[in-house]
Amino acid sequence: MTLLALNPIAFHLGNLEIHWYGIIIALGALVGVIMAMREATRRGIDSDNILDLVLFGVPIGLIGARIYYVIFELPFYMANPGEIIKIWHGGIAIYGGLIAAFIVLLVLCKRRKLSVWLMLDIAAPSVMLGQIVGRWGNFMNQEAFGAKTSLDFLQSLHLPHFIVEQMFINGAYRQPTFLYESMANLVGLIIILAIRHRKQLYKRGEVFLSYLVWYPIVRFFVEGMRTDSLYIMPGVRVSQVLSVILLIAAIVLIIYRRRKNDIPWYVEKV
Repeated sequence: MTLLALNPIAFHLGNLEIHWYGIIIALGALVGVIMAMREATRRGIDSDNILDLVLFGVPIGLIGARIYYVIFELPFYMANPGEIIKIWHGGIAIYGGLIAAFIVLLVLCKRRKLSVWLMLDIAAPSVMLGQIVGRWGNFMNQEAFGAKTSLDFLQSLHLPHFIVEQMFINGAYRQPTFLYESMANLVGLIIILAIRHRKQLYKRGEVFLSYLVWYPIVRFFVEGMRTDSLYIMPGVRVSQVLSVILLIAAIVLIIYRRRKNDIPWYVEKV
């Protein structure tokens, strides 16, 4: 079998290289925006608020994702400052992007007098979709992979041939951790979309909190399989620590808010 990695460059516009990574991220963002706009209309929120959130949230989220990564790889970037802006060389962290986008959402809600919890409920499934699609950008770049494995193992997963070939990296087959995370989040998204509009199931904010339970669990286990993790200290992965913190915080918030009697149901206006 001839191993041939997919070209990460989709096409050229003059001297400008257009990477599949960017195209895939943009596609995920577009579908996510459409999904969020439809849900906003259903919930009685002007869809222009979603467009404004995307207009500011996406670029600021990308900056946040890059800053987060650079902070935990600071010695390298201090020695190579020119690499800081070269995100096409890899090195953005989802958690950093989520934190930055969350801040943008808080500011928008305060200025527009919108419910933060409702906006988070609207945005969460779209963010999840973006993560599902975005991992295929990592696939095209041959990044976010796991430890060495065997051809027999990959074939036992009944993966398409092009995925198996793309997982031959640096002279060895690798665990397709990008795929594990993408598929696990797809399952979570399907579940959330299937039940979020059922009456008296979710309190306002709990669609978002359900995402904040599901994704950290997935990320914790997938992160443990990856070979490119950021570390706080030897043996302690940043994303695993943050996943545990977010999971505990989400569960505590669900329990605390459920004990209060003034939290409206998510579908009270439908």
